[in-house]
Amino acid sequence: MAWQTRLELAAASNDIAGAEAVLEQVQGTAYRDLRGRDNLPFLALVTAITDRPALLAAIADVGLYLVCRRTIKPGMPEAVALFPMLAHPERGHDASDAHWRDQHAPLALEHHPHMTAYDQLSVVHRFSGPEIDGFALCGFQSVEDLRERFYVSDEGVRIIGADVAKFADVKRSPNRLIATPLRSAR
Repeated sequence: MAWQTRLELAAASNDIAGAEAVLEQVQGTAYRDLRGRDNLPFLALVTAITDRPALLAAIADVGLYLVCRRTIKPGMPEAVALFPMLAHPERGHDASDAHWRDQHAPLALEHHPHMTAYDQLSVVHRFSGPEIDGFALCGFQSVEDLRERFYVSDEGVRIIGADVAKFADVKRSPNRLIATPLRSAR
């Protein structure tokens, strides 16, 4: 399938106030963690198309990435499960990314029917930070929907789990964030 795609910068940061300040200067989205747990890989991810990359680099205390955003299901969610992903070690980035895009995306749409938005941020280049191959952004109407209606069946949990294990290093991939998206007013 052909998805809508575009290149963006993505800054992973533990500076939520800085992320929100940058968002006022660029056109983009900040995904801010709602839980503030200690074992998260970062607390905010800012994505933007900009000719001012230094603004994002200034807050990228965790990492700065060039990503290809694949919009699988467009929408304006109120809550997002943000999954940083490391590629399956035996498949590598390219094969893992192709599986994520071509096989997993249709499965995700089928087994997460309450998902109101779905974007895959495939890392094209890492400027700084830990090696991350992608970020999955699974959007829902509310945090309650995200927590209670992520799956509709035990079979869906099994199918999605087995498929993720085909393209991601599930043991080494960082913990997910439960985030709220903030969009720039620009």
